[in-house]
Amino acid sequence: MNKGQVRVMGALVLAAAFSLLGANPAAAQLKSVQGILSGVVRDTAGTPQLGASVQVIPESGASGAAIGFLTNTQGIFRGDKLAPGFYTVRVTLAGFLPTLEKHVRVSANLTTLVRIQMESMFASLEQLRRAPSSAASEADDWKWVLRSASSVRPVLQWVDQDPLGTVTADVDSVPSEPSRGRLEFTDGARKPGSVSNLPASPASAFAYDQQLGPVSRLLLAGLMSYDGESPAGGIATVWLPTGSLGAGPHTALVLRESKLGDVGPTFRGVRIDQGGSMAFGTHAVLEYGGEYVLVGLGRSASSLRPRMQLDARLSDDWHASLIFASLPAGPEPLETMDGETANTLAAALNELDAFPVLMWRCGRPVLESGFHEEISAERKLGPYSKLQVAAFHEDNSHVAVFGRGSNLPVADFFQDVYSNGFSYDGGSSSSWGTRAAYHEKLGNDVELTALYAFAGALTPSSAAAGPLRELFRTAGRHSAGAKVSAKVPHLGTRVTAGYQWISGTTLTRVDGFGEALYDMEPYLHIGVHQRLPKFGPGRWEANAECDNLLAQGYVTLNTADGRVTLMPAFRTFRGGLSLQF
Repeated sequence: MNKGQVRVMGALVLAAAFSLLGANPAAAQLKSVQGILSGVVRDTAGTPQLGASVQVIPESGASGAAIGFLTNTQGIFRGDKLAPGFYTVRVTLAGFLPTLEKHVRVSANLTTLVRIQMESMFASLEQLRRAPSSAASEADDWKWVLRSASSVRPVLQWVDQDPLGTVTADVDSVPSEPSRGRLEFTDGARKPGSVSNLPASPASAFAYDQQLGPVSRLLLAGLMSYDGESPAGGIATVWLPTGSLGAGPHTALVLRESKLGDVGPTFRGVRIDQGGSMAFGTHAVLEYGGEYVLVGLGRSASSLRPRMQLDARLSDDWHASLIFASLPAGPEPLETMDGETANTLAAALNELDAFPVLMWRCGRPVLESGFHEEISAERKLGPYSKLQVAAFHEDNSHVAVFGRGSNLPVADFFQDVYSNGFSYDGGSSSSWGTRAAYHEKLGNDVELTALYAFAGALTPSSAAAGPLRELFRTAGRHSAGAKVSAKVPHLGTRVTAGYQWISGTTLTRVDGFGEALYDMEPYLHIGVHQRLPKFGPGRWEANAECDNLLAQGYVTLNTADGRVTLMPAFRTFRGGLSLQF
């Protein structure tokens, strides 16, 4: 066996072992869906409170009845064997104001810790008896005029800009009923270059969240598009035994079919994905998974793609990660998601386009493939910002190169029947790289992400008489980019704008894994999401996304196969409507 085969076999053995540990028998499955909630109750001075009454109330009616506890001499309470999901913790004690902690998430095989601070009923009188402080008070302390509890956000605020000097209520938004379904009506490719979505055609997609029993859930997603005489469609199912993404195992099955042109062949693809997570104490979590892809286009091609990620909490501010993943980097793995409803429906739709790129080489279909190994460290710089640094190695066996050209050899160029675009197997590539990423929340509605990377990418070299791939070589390139996401007040408009600069000429992404991780696209990217007025059931939204708006990075080459234009990123547009209900 060569080094690549040994690496794949080792990863598959570990993935199979982890899957067997958390998967099948009913008794073992029942045990795997249990979580632990532990907490401590203190007053504002930090003194533990004995005998406080704690009620743990499931926020989903199907999760069971409320459970009651009493704190011990250290103010600690502990609840075992809780079903994964979101809970509300209510604490009462004589002489203190009742305190609520909402949306406390309990995950399978993990211990969730909460710290609850109770405020005395006589805190206001004690504050009045104190001598006036000469220190300059924070202006915001005088603006908040009513608080329900110290651990809950204020519900009334004095607005200085109000010319009438009135008190304006800013009541906590009550969460609406979770969305169970989502419809999308779009025009444009969700993932340019995807084997399952080569044409940018009008499409209708749906996703639905179905409860199975008291805990399990089944996500259903489907897509149908029609371009000329080339219909395409697919269906995806995701089973969540614990009822939440990231809180237990999952199994996904995706089927896709599309006809390429009026008289062209028919693409058929199957993708099976299995993953889950395992906790090691309270400081480390292993997220594991793997997928098997089988596609057919006259002849078949297959790929086995394992992945693993070990996250360790070194301290309150430091986290470290070890990652082994398959390339190309697709959508966010299901086992790493946070389980929010909006993300759940979007994740089901993303599964439809998670196929790797299909290419031709010497008349045979091949799939883009490779491996990514990474070690990273992340530090919190404050309550709203964090910095990550990483070192990684990438070993690609079939690198996808995209371009445009005509009258090219069909044995090596997989051409789109409706345009002169093509995908091409650029051969193998191996390189080391580094990355630094900074993320900060500048306000309630503004977020900033900055990304720098240095890694190897395919670049053109001197002319050769053989195939196009003989013109390629791997060279180190720098990339730096920034992205801002903001929400326009009162209008409900969410705008995302970013730009990534790349040093020198490249034919592939410099750090494809990091770009997928931080949702950063090469060159200029703009996205707009506009909430529409309510004119029917559900929540309507108009979406528009444009990548590489200025069509930068294009390289034109004269080769033995003909004249081609290669590009690391397509200029694409996708827009439409979405409905959640």
